[in-house]
Amino acid sequence: MSASTSPDLAEDRLSGPAPASSREIPRASVLHALLRLPTLRTNPLATWSELYERHGPVVRQNLMFFGDAVHVFGPEANRTLMLDRDGVFSAKGAWDAIMGRIFTNGLLLRDGADHREHRKRMQVAFKTEALKDYSRKMNPLIARGLERWGDAPDGRIHAFPSFKKLTLDLACNIFLGMALGPEADRLNHAFEDTVAAAMSFVRLRIPGTEFYRGLVGREYMMELFGRMIRERRGGTGTDMFSLLCRAESEDGTRYSDSEIVDHMIFLMMAAHDTTTSTLTSMLYELAKHPEWQERVRRECQAMASESGEEFLLYDAMDDLPDVRLVLNETLRRYPPLSTIPRMSEGEFELYGYRIPAKVLVLAYPLHTHHMKEYWKDPFRFDPERFAAPREEHKQHTHLWVPFSGGAHMCLGVRFAEMQIRLILFQLVRRFRWSVPRGYKMPVQQAPISKPMDGLPLRLERIA
Repeated sequence: MSASTSPDLAEDRLSGPAPASSREIPRASVLHALLRLPTLRTNPLATWSELYERHGPVVRQNLMFFGDAVHVFGPEANRTLMLDRDGVFSAKGAWDAIMGRIFTNGLLLRDGADHREHRKRMQVAFKTEALKDYSRKMNPLIARGLERWGDAPDGRIHAFPSFKKLTLDLACNIFLGMALGPEADRLNHAFEDTVAAAMSFVRLRIPGTEFYRGLVGREYMMELFGRMIRERRGGTGTDMFSLLCRAESEDGTRYSDSEIVDHMIFLMMAAHDTTTSTLTSMLYELAKHPEWQERVRRECQAMASESGEEFLLYDAMDDLPDVRLVLNETLRRYPPLSTIPRMSEGEFELYGYRIPAKVLVLAYPLHTHHMKEYWKDPFRFDPERFAAPREEHKQHTHLWVPFSGGAHMCLGVRFAEMQIRLILFQLVRRFRWSVPRGYKMPVQQAPISKPMDGLPLRLERIA
């Protein structure tokens, strides 16, 4: 399909003639859900593709622990849930059931006026001047972290844990305004345990279980952040934690202590794990496609030579078009959030079907990003698809949605893109990297996309 195809024609091709509203929604069996449980984390895309090919763009299914649910596919489904023009969806109702006990009252787990007020106050930590300050602090920390990569025996590293260590160090400085030292490993484990627990099927406080470890990890972070609040409220720090402690609404209302802790736990997870995921996936694709690695390297070297700057400056971030293409294609292939869940508070119509109230509704950006109806050779890494004249992502407003959209559009999207570009700008000028011939990264796609083997790489230092 060409980029000139209109969204309406594309949707007709996707769903065919709209069925009558009285027509029953196709239903997939509970047995199907049970049989797919073992691959729910490792390859959910195969399951969703099977549902879509067999039943169409709207499929009802009982998901056992989560009750009755409706799967919806395609960019129009993304737009319906994300824009919520009729006010029938609850993000809180859906996310509470998935991770409410782990990431309690995070920004994503709020609705309506409550969500708008908390988001508005939080924006102080993501304004341009704050981002510029973060970038100035991050660049030398990135340099020190990457320098240690060059000390790896035979130049062999595992990208995912290496990025986790680097981004954790950055998060401690930028988010918390502190260097944790020996406590960093404990905080890292707490993050891993909380994210894993969000996908646990057994949600009981039983020692030794995945969910139990997530609860313990959350309690550790509550204690750590809680004891820092009084000092930060009265200080002048410019780290994200300090900015949130002093953030005020128009009437002077500040976050309570518990709200600050809840927001920081959620923000640290969102920024730390999703950035690590995207950087790892990007390095894998650039290792598999060395011609693109060289294109990005030449572009970054040229900017460094012309500007005379060792680091990428905030105001120059958007002047690297090849980096942008690679980042966009990486986010298409490996979106940080593979699923958008909502709870329907009222009936609504999609593709001609009437979908009832009080059901879990699930849209899938990862599936949309691989639909052959829109993307040419969708499983191929092809950054040029985002460049003119192709611009495949412009066929529909919600065809490429790596950061969600609407009221719940990721507040930290600019911060995430900044961090990724700052790291890549230094990394690609320090090292070339490769994977063994024939290597294919084994990916766990949920809850966060990551390699199950850590992504082994071989680095070659550039003089």
